[in-house]
Amino acid sequence: MTSRELIKRLVARQPVPRCGFWLGNPHPDTWPILHRHFGTTTEEELRRKLGDDVRWICPQFYSDAYRDPDGRALLDSGLDREKHGSVGPLAACTTVAEIERFPWPNPDCLSFDSCLRDLRAAGDVYRLSGFWCCFYHNVADLFGMEHYFMKMHTDPAVVQAVTDRVCNLYYQANERFFAAAGDLVDGFFFGNDFGCQTGLVCSPRDLDTFVFPWFRRFAEQGRRHGYQVVVHSCGSVNRLIPRMIDAGVDCLHPLQARARDMEAERLARDFSGRLAFLGGIDAQELMTHGTPDQIRADVRRVKKLLGPNLIVSPSHEAILPNVPPENVRALAEAALEPEAYG
Repeated sequence: MTSRELIKRLVARQPVPRCGFWLGNPHPDTWPILHRHFGTTTEEELRRKLGDDVRWICPQFYSDAYRDPDGRALLDSGLDREKHGSVGPLAACTTVAEIERFPWPNPDCLSFDSCLRDLRAAGDVYRLSGFWCCFYHNVADLFGMEHYFMKMHTDPAVVQAVTDRVCNLYYQANERFFAAAGDLVDGFFFGNDFGCQTGLVCSPRDLDTFVFPWFRRFAEQGRRHGYQVVVHSCGSVNRLIPRMIDAGVDCLHPLQARARDMEAERLARDFSGRLAFLGGIDAQELMTHGTPDQIRADVRRVKKLLGPNLIVSPSHEAILPNVPPENVRALAEAALEPEAYG
């Protein structure tokens, strides 16, 4: 069974001979450290050496994905993320008419050439793709986060209009990309961080009003094109998982292990059999400070709880430079150990 076949069956919650493994998307500063340790020179060489089953090939992340004649980025708010309380360009808008003056992106400037090239060359691995559709973050940046949450109550029509603008862009982009990519893609992977360490960033009521209608549309879009739906949200999102399942999500990432109510035991008790899991190995403390033997033990523990419909991966996919390469090796080796599945 190839990696591609294995992960497709795993995400569909069908019998499989083993759990899957995804290295994640290491931080750019981490790659040289990993290459020195493993004796590799390219990302693909390292992934193959570790037995990685998955590739994330997102059109939105290519430098030539949006070719604006004025040099603008796809959705650039100009927000200063280093300053608490930073104000976005739409913070002062109080009417829907005002938001029309913003230089909204033109879908005709999109290009998929580089992404399609890499999808064709990916080999027999499971391909996650589609626009990242981080609309919750985009809208928060366009207003500034504090203004965003306040405007949900003071100017809900403006928030809804901006949300529709951003989401319609992503929806059109996906329609064009999916038509071009066809069966080169296996799973539509999109993400918004709805949780923090101890709970949700805003109330379920506000999420139901301003976020989940479009969340459902994106999940439906992926399924309509024949893709499995894989969703990312960091933080404590246990309260939202039933909504995600109801929306048609097949697999949840990254299972932030130290966030409230996101431990593997609770997820197994509440949701095993209802969706597949991707992630779950603590990257906040264990991957950074643990020993290789402790990593192996925890991988085995999580596999026993959430397997076989589990793709083992760090609970923060952007592996940081403070994670010892020996722990990355232990993660991969334990993930690929055979189990009595299938």
